[in-house]
Order: sequence, then C-alpha cells, then structure tokens
Amino acid sequence: MSKINSLIKYVTDADFRLLKNMQHGLCNAWPDEKFIRERFRLQMGYELDLEHPVTYNEKLQWLKLYDRKPVYTVMADKHAVKAYVAGIIGEEYIIPTLGVWERFKDIDFSLLPEQFVLKCTHDSHSVVICKDITHFDKKQAEKVLTKGLKTDYYLKYREWPYKDVPRRIIAEPYLDAGPEGLTDYKVLCFDGIPKVLEICSGRFSDDGLCIDFYDTAWNRLPVRSGDIPHSAFEMNKPDFLDHLLDLSRKLSQGLSHIRCDFYAVQGRLYLGEMTFYRGAGFRPLYPEEWDRIMGDWIRLPQE
Repeated sequence: MSKINSLIKYVTDADFRLLKNMQHGLCNAWPDEKFIRERFRLQMGYELDLEHPVTYNEKLQWLKLYDRKPVYTVMADKHAVKAYVAGIIGEEYIIPTLGVWERFKDIDFSLLPEQFVLKCTHDSHSVVICKDITHFDKKQAEKVLTKGLKTDYYLKYREWPYKDVPRRIIAEPYLDAGPEGLTDYKVLCFDGIPKVLEICSGRFSDDGLCIDFYDTAWNRLPVRSGDIPHSAFEMNKPDFLDHLLDLSRKLSQGLSHIRCDFYAVQGRLYLGEMTFYRGAGFRPLYPEEWDRIMGDWIRLPQE
C-alpha cells in the first residue's frame, strides 16, 4: 500500500470534527508539533515521520519546526521583504509601495491612484483589488482587511516565519495583465539551485486556475498539484526564463528550500513573494513519486 494516499480522507467522523476544529481555531493552544502531526495525517492521508522524513511535504514540516532563523520573519513580511530583496537583486524587481498603515481607517484614498491593490503584510489571503476607484466598495474592503489584521496567520498552519510579522496594510499599484489575470512564475529552489517552475495561470478565466510544472529547460513535467488541473495547452517558453532562473538562484542562496514567486508584466519581472512552505506542506503532489523526488532535493540542515 502506498504511503501517500489521495486528497483529504476523513477516515472517521472524529477525524472530520477534528479538522473542522483546527480550521476554526479550537486547537490553537496545541504545541506546534502536535498540531502539525494531526493536520498532516488528516490532509495527507499518512502519518508524518519527523525522525526520518522522506517526502517533500514531510520535509517541509521538518523545516517548519526546526529551521528557524530571524531573517525568515523579514522574508515573510510583504513590506519588509522588499528592502531585503532589493539588496540582493535590485529595486527594479520590486513592486512599488504606495502606503503602509496599521488600520484601515488610516488610509487616505485621495492619495491613491485609480487602480491599486491593498493587502495585509502578514498573511497570504487578505487581498483587495481596485480596478476603478469610482466603483470601489470601501466597506467590503474594510471588512476583508480588518478581519485579516485580526487573524494570527501563523496559527492556521504553524508556518513559523509568519508568527512575528507586524500586522499592517500595504498598498501597491495594480499590475494589469488582461482579463485572465497575472500569471505566476514560481521557481522552486533547493540549496540555491532552481530545479522546477510552478506556473499558475487563468485565475479569472472561464476554466479557472490551472497549475503546470516545468523543468528549468522548459520541458513540461507530469506533475499535478492536488486536484488542480493542468492547462489545456503547453505554454511557450518565456524569453525571460534564463533571467528568472538567475534571479531565483541569487535569492535562494544559503536556504535549504525556498520558492521565489514572480510576476511578468509587459516584459518586466516583479517579485511577488518568497514562499518557504508550498501549500503549507499539506498539498499532495501527483504522481506520488514526485513527492519523493522533490523530497530528495531537500537537504535538511541536520544532514
């Protein structure tokens, strides 16, 4: 029997209730290791082995628990990371900051352009996009962002770098990439070496989000992220591929594993964020062998 099963499996009603309790914050008092072990079992379908981790997702959990450097907090902060990245690859790859505030009510919208993006600096989901200020729903934006500010994102998946990130709202220019939205070029790096590109496209298309994987020579790989489909067609090799890989190589030096997430807009590359734990380490890879292949690429600090 394979060690890695399919997507989330609720073996018992008790397991189902436990996962719901976790999602609603009823297990927040649990120590990190207990929480991670239980959530891993529920979402991945097998027991987490922290003593001898083998798969990619197992090793991400190990890194969560045991690889903790203060600089990771800076790298996870959507505001502070800009100066960090600019110091390595240059300011031309940074999305400009229009403003930073601790509360929604402090935002002076008269100083913002017609189009912009507001997001919390300490999480990955509290985002509001304004494409036309004259029709911008400020009440809904306040609801989304205020809720985000109140949320301890670290407790959701025990991703340690988020634990001490200051909770603020940041404004950035809206990057217009057409009706289907931005394409994300996510470069998975291992010990400073880019090995795989994860391409997210079509978020706002009729077909919805698609995720495709390519190697660094732009050969499409037979890898699937959970139940998210592939694109119907292979993408053309981008002209900026070598440059994208070079930037990711520079940003990932000295790290066991990091994913460097870029946007490409009108021929220019912009860093979106740096991701330590893809899918929080709870997103299966199929075929199952790829969870092991990518796991082999992570050399833990203890090894």
